[in-house]
Amino acid sequence: MANLSTKIKLYCEANGVSNVDFMNDVKLQDDSDGNGAYIKEWNLDIAQPTDAQLSAQESAADTEEANNVVRSTRRTAYGDIGDQLDEIYKDIDAWKARIKSVKDNNPKQ
Repeated sequence: MANLSTKIKLYCEANGVSNVDFMNDVKLQDDSDGNGAYIKEWNLDIAQPTDAQLSAQESAADTEEANNVVRSTRRTAYGDIGDQLDEIYKDIDAWKARIKSVKDNNPKQ
């Protein structure tokens, strides 16, 4: 199950808001009954999403979260950009092969 914040980000993007500040725009709070997070405060110029609208984002949010893990893994495997530039200068074909291997070993959904 995807995080509420991810579903809210996708809902906002679908409604023309590209950036959500979870300290000011939307404040989330965990329910003391163990039911999970909920929207405590909504300060955006678009309508606050209903539970049904957030549920509709579940599949896309699951994919986004899985791809974020892949992006993080790839970023670590790619290494420092300065080292990559040096590698490209020395042997661009070897660099291409290494990057392709990283991508092949860490596919996005």
